[in-house]
Parts: sequence; structure tokens; C-alpha cells
Amino acid sequence: MTSRTRLLVLAISTPVIAFAIIGGFLGQAMTRDDTYQHLRVFQDVVSLVLNNYVEEVDVNRAMKGAMHGLAEGLDADSAYLTPALVKTLDQPAGPATVGLELTRQYYLRVVSARDGSPAAKAGIRTGDFVRMIDGRATREMSAYEGNRLLQGPAGSKVKVLVIRGNAADPHEVELVREPLGGSEMTSRVAAPGTGYIRILDFSKQTPALLTSQTAALAKNGAERYIIDLRGTARGDLDEGIAAARLFVKSGTLAIRQGKSDQREVIPAQASAATIDAPVVLLTDAGTAGAAEVFAAALNDNDRATLIGDRTLGRAARQRLVNLPDGSGLWLTHLRYLSPKGNQIHEKGVEPDVEVDQPEVEFGSEAPTTDPTLQKALEHFAEKKAA
Repeated sequence: MTSRTRLLVLAISTPVIAFAIIGGFLGQAMTRDDTYQHLRVFQDVVSLVLNNYVEEVDVNRAMKGAMHGLAEGLDADSAYLTPALVKTLDQPAGPATVGLELTRQYYLRVVSARDGSPAAKAGIRTGDFVRMIDGRATREMSAYEGNRLLQGPAGSKVKVLVIRGNAADPHEVELVREPLGGSEMTSRVAAPGTGYIRILDFSKQTPALLTSQTAALAKNGAERYIIDLRGTARGDLDEGIAAARLFVKSGTLAIRQGKSDQREVIPAQASAATIDAPVVLLTDAGTAGAAEVFAAALNDNDRATLIGDRTLGRAARQRLVNLPDGSGLWLTHLRYLSPKGNQIHEKGVEPDVEVDQPEVEFGSEAPTTDPTLQKALEHFAEKKAA
């Protein structure tokens, strides 16, 4: 190995070694010897690339690629952030957005399009891939960066290239950013004796809103409730736990799991449990974060039946680990488990009754029927008949 090669290997390897030291590189299962073995392999790979690649290697570009790959290999929410992106963590995001929530799955993928948002009106749905944002490819873009790019001044425009089904048939959609606004919860009587509540987002106001909405529905004869969590992906995880307290009198609501399997049990509070009516929760692949923690809390405590599809599996917290050059690693450091100790993050929550979701071609009208809601109404009818 030449002296120049050694210097380049050192330049590339140093941040990677730092990554390994902070615990995010190879995971808890590996021993110290295993870690150094992989670092030696990495050094050999760098040396081979520098000495054999057909062109002069751009070390900075190679380093960024290596860091992106390392972070991407952890989970969909961990990411390598450039110095410019690190600075945005302390800056307020734009006051308006298009209503999309994104995650990583090779490209960026739509978790949900909020009801009534510009994205929802344009026909973008859970599961769609976003291949470009304003002409920028999303292949090496973190979910944090993608979500950030969708925000901006009210009235400003952003173009997204969307793929659904056929990658050879992309759709470019121009969206106008708007303040989300509007109520985060709506309700109505779905059938005699059955109230329907749609939660769009979880917030600090969610428990109070749930209390007032169920009370209003009860005055109209509701004795049981369908709570719709489909496409509900916004809100702090603890806000989902706070909402679950209304329904669960005793036991565990969730478990926080840190590094080395450190666990904190979050108990229910009998004084907070003011809603004891039967509940059905509607879920799908767009149910994420606080909504998943809420669903798992009710389901594991036999307070609700889940109907629909498996949830996304996004129940963890990230924090920034700063690197010497101003860049950073946005790493998952805490996961939320279900009351029974099951992993939610990257696993999702399974429904008790699975309902096939209708496929809709891009640009087509949404189905006029709702098989998941209908299944929930049938479930209550069967329970009543029994």
C-alpha cells in the first residue's frame, strides 16, 4: 500500500471507526473482535478501490456514499446528514406543506397523504414511490431530507415524480404548499348505536378531543366506537400513549426499549380511563408512529379489535450524533414495544381481522365503497347478535 493510499484510507476510515465506536455500526450482537474484523475488511476494500478503479477516486464523494450506506443499512429512519442538513435541525421548517409523510424504501415512499391535503387531492396514496422532488433524485435522500423539501412558504409549488405499480409509467405532479390547518379529528354516527371517529393526527389535544367527540356521539345514541387510524402518521409517540390512557384502566400501555435492552414500562392509570365502550380500530400500511403505539396499547389490553391491514412499523426515536466535519448521524436510539413486549418498529402491528385493500390506478377515482369500515360494522353487528 502506498503512502498516498494509506492517507486516503485513513481519511475514509476515521469517520467509519467513529460510527462503530458510538454503537450504530454493527449492532449489539457483535463482539469487539468482530467489529475490528469488519473494519479491516473495509480498509482492504478501500485500498482495492483506490488502486484499481479506472478513474481517480473522489474521496469526499466515496466517503459520503459509504456513510449513506452504513446509515441506510440500520433502519428507514436512521440517516447520514450533511453539514447543511444538520443545521436545519435547529431551524423551523416551512409554514406550509403538501400533506405527505415519507419513509425510505430504496427510494422515498409515501407513508400517508393527509386527508384534504394537496397531495391527497392530487390522488397520491400510501405506498406510492416518490422518485424525484423538484428534479432531485431521492435514491440517496433520507426521509428527513425528503420531508423537509416538501415544506416551504404557503402558495409555493413543488414537483414530485410519483410511481405506482409500473416504474416505466411515472407521474409528475405539481403541488401547491398549504398550511395543514383544519381539525385533527372528525366524527359522525356511522350506524345506529355506532360512532365513527377519524383521527388525522395525534397531538397534545388528542385526549381532550377524543373525550369531547365520544361524549357528543354518546348523546346521539353511540354505545360503541370505530376509530379510523388509516393513514394517520403524524404526532409524537408519547401523544399516542396519552390517548390510550383514556381506554385502558390497568396494566401496561407501552415499553420503551433503549440500548442494551434497557426497558421502561409505561403503566396505565385507572383515574385517566374514562371511556369504557367497545372499540374497533381501522388500520393500514399508512398507520404509523403515535397511531401504532395507540393501537398496540388498546389491542394488547383487549380494549380494541384491529381491522384492516398491518401497520407501517415506525415506532422509534432518533437523535443526532455530531461528526467532526459538521455532518451528523441521525440514529435510532429508542424503540417503543407493545404492552406484551412485541417489536413495533420495522415490524408493524398485525390486525385481528385482515381486509384486502382495493388497488386504485393513478388518476382514477377513489372507490365509493369502504370494505374495511363495512367489516367493522359487521363485527359490531355480530357481537350484538351474540
